[in-house]
Amino acid sequence: MKIAILASGSGSNLQTLIDQLHLDTNSDVEIAAVISDRPKAYALIRAKKVGIPTYVVQLKHFPDRNAFDAEISGIIETHEVGLILLAGYMKIFQPSFVRRYRYKLINIHPSLLPAFPGAHAVSDTLDYHTKISGVTVHFVDEGVDTGPIIAQVPVPVFDDDNESSLHQRIQAEEHKIYPQVVKWFAENLIHVDNRKVIIKPE
Repeated sequence: MKIAILASGSGSNLQTLIDQLHLDTNSDVEIAAVISDRPKAYALIRAKKVGIPTYVVQLKHFPDRNAFDAEISGIIETHEVGLILLAGYMKIFQPSFVRRYRYKLINIHPSLLPAFPGAHAVSDTLDYHTKISGVTVHFVDEGVDTGPIIAQVPVPVFDDDNESSLHQRIQAEEHKIYPQVVKWFAENLIHVDNRKVIIKPE
């Protein structure tokens, strides 16, 4: 199965997916394209190092968001991608894009949704003084971090945590669960009944 990954930053989750899936000769998953809205994103360098095609698509080069989304759709269709992963990608897609790729568009988020959606989940968690944070992998819908939840992993919040220390422990769990979810998807083990996501036994 071919996948596309959209990333805006350093690409630590991308690297994990490269190492655990793309470069694994026993894996049926191929990363066919990496797309970023930031030309200096280190994620692009990670992809280029292993020969994955990369694309920079910036909103400022398009008349509106629909045209921006259409450019990304074109890349996805060219590579015959079966799954799209967001890995630290900071742009919001238009509803028409989301509907087009319903249940083929997945995001990973550093909290136990529906708690602390949005771009500042880790700092919001600390500000609220909650005792548990975590990781959520979910399908993308028309809202912000509101799609059906595929998998979640709790991560404890310690009294002496700062944003960096908590984020490091969250990322360690992200690097385990994201490749696992992709494997489930590739093996057709993920099914959605209304908002309930069911993972069939392997």
